[in-house]
Amino acid sequence: MNQTEQPVLYRVLDGTATITLNRPEMLNAMNNSLMSGLSDALQKVKADTDVRVVVLTGNGRGFCSGADLAQVAQPDTETQTSGDADTDGIFNTAIRDLNTCPVPTIARINGPAAGGGFGLALACDITIASSHAFFIATFGPRLGIVPDMGATWSIPMRVGRARALGITLLGERITAAQALAWGLIWSAVEHEDLDAEVSRVAQILKRSSPNTVTRIRQTIDAASYTTFSDQLNIEMQHQAVLIPRNMREGALAFMEKREPLFGNERDQDT
Repeated sequence: MNQTEQPVLYRVLDGTATITLNRPEMLNAMNNSLMSGLSDALQKVKADTDVRVVVLTGNGRGFCSGADLAQVAQPDTETQTSGDADTDGIFNTAIRDLNTCPVPTIARINGPAAGGGFGLALACDITIASSHAFFIATFGPRLGIVPDMGATWSIPMRVGRARALGITLLGERITAAQALAWGLIWSAVEHEDLDAEVSRVAQILKRSSPNTVTRIRQTIDAASYTTFSDQLNIEMQHQAVLIPRNMREGALAFMEKREPLFGNERDQDT
């Protein structure tokens, strides 16, 4: 199988790792091969300390249409869904790898993000959608299952309970403009401007300290289950590590009117 036939393509250029879901004829529907390929690509990111940012996107006219229903409908299917007993199987392993990626992640949403593809889009740190994109939670109304791929965590975290229930119970199409207005995504741009916007955001993130980015992610996520007082303690635990590493360089750069030059040091547990 040559590279273009792989279910996931991986390319690194100037510190940016681009991971492309590559089943365009199926709108990049997720099967075991694709999800294993996603995990493999994220393991390459983990091993390559020169990578400073990840862009996740889809080949063709879609981002990801969710689980490969053609396989799900077959007996003895290889496609794992949330109904499988093995909750730490291929799909959940891939989404955990994405959620804990040691560098910032950008979802480049070039077209439909449906079902599990919706969850995949929201598992990234920054989600940028083109005007051709839309989001739809097909789980309940169409498939009779609960949302998965982390969607039951990501959607209410971003939009609150009322909208999360409407999104998941009704399964209605959400345009990129709606998603932006509701706070589901970071930005929505004209389709022809998508690459420029992703590049602009990637450049900002590449200049950041990798351990700072992952610690910001952890601190923001912790706020969903801690008290205000506990959150102050969590902030200071991270500051105790980051201030000695980074703050002097940041202060010098500010006074010298230049961009800070942070190293690519990563925390040992990422």
